[in-house]
Amino acid sequence: MMRRVLTFIMAGGKGERLYPLTKDRAKPAVPFGGIYRVIDFTLSNCINSGIRKIDVLIQYKSISLQRHLRMGWIIFDSELGEYIDVIPAQQRVEEHWYLGTADAVYQNIYSIEQERPQEVLILAGDHVYRMNYAQVVEFHRAHQADVTVSVVKMKREEASGFGIVQVNEEGRIIGFEEKPREPKPIPGDPAHCYASMGIYLFSREPLEQVLIEDAKRTDSTHDFGRDVLPRMFGTHRVFAYNFQDRHTGEPRYWRDIGTLDAYYDANMNLVEATPQFNLYSANWPIRTYHEQWPPAKTIFSDDATGRVGMLLDSLVSNGCIISGGKVQRCVLSPNVRVNSFSEVYDSILMERVEVGRYAKIRRAIIDKDVVIPRYAEIGYNEADDRKRYYVTEQGVVVVAKGTVIEEPRKAVSLAGT
Repeated sequence: MMRRVLTFIMAGGKGERLYPLTKDRAKPAVPFGGIYRVIDFTLSNCINSGIRKIDVLIQYKSISLQRHLRMGWIIFDSELGEYIDVIPAQQRVEEHWYLGTADAVYQNIYSIEQERPQEVLILAGDHVYRMNYAQVVEFHRAHQADVTVSVVKMKREEASGFGIVQVNEEGRIIGFEEKPREPKPIPGDPAHCYASMGIYLFSREPLEQVLIEDAKRTDSTHDFGRDVLPRMFGTHRVFAYNFQDRHTGEPRYWRDIGTLDAYYDANMNLVEATPQFNLYSANWPIRTYHEQWPPAKTIFSDDATGRVGMLLDSLVSNGCIISGGKVQRCVLSPNVRVNSFSEVYDSILMERVEVGRYAKIRRAIIDKDVVIPRYAEIGYNEADDRKRYYVTEQGVVVVAKGTVIEEPRKAVSLAGT
């Protein structure tokens, strides 16, 4: 069933609201959950759903993303017609870069013409979720839809930051609003609404038709959600696929980690005793690229020096060394070192971060290649943190990749005694 589905993954967004994590990388390449990149979740969904024809459309700051895809995801057999192709904006159709999601697919319409799939699946490369796309295809064909939009049920008071889909009693989409103040409710359920997941399944011929028409318009932003789909509601069969648990009817886990606070919260959920998103499902594994790091190592105590370490409620990746420091409710990427007498709480530490002796970190995101000097404190004085780092609306401190942090005066004075 899935061999006749061609998939485009949108991976070219700037990710401005995730800055400084997107200072040197595209949003889908941002590390997540210790060992993963955000795009790994969408790609793993494809693999586990039986999808074998994938075009990843890239644009901004794509070097690290291309490297990750090349090293971890070139896994298909081209002799069987399988592939993951990474396609930058090429100005093949028009003399401009990708202007929007619809324009990105239009500029690669030759891929659709070449493959002649039955359906084309459009995905975002910057969401965290598990989804069997075969169920969407099954729904699409059963309803003889021209377009199927995947939606997730949300409380109305929590949905104003999303694109909201309005449906009738049949489940056909009759309206769309981008981040409305008063989201339209689900028929018969005034407390909830449907938020678009940015997942679109098109039958091939209607897609080709609307892409060509949209490309000619001068009043379009060339985006599926804002422009293309709203013009199709009255002329095509456009249905909403409700992303819910088939047994309980409850909405399935899906997160758009488009802001620093949303990114932080999604990571912190992973260290809960019973997380909403479980990384340990053997039936739906999340694939990624693994470097050859040794196992994680902990040094909890040393009678000679009086060091006492602690590691609680945390995800710790290979290559990490917890050497007499205290780590609690943290996500540690590979090759992180936490030295003696230091304390790290409720934080995300990315690759090659080193925490010096007696340093204290709380509610922080530390990007790659940062050395936290002795006695430094991050997350304990918001006024001082705002002078040196990025601080989110919820008070999470974000230290950019490669930031050089000077030793505090206390460390310098102790070194001189």
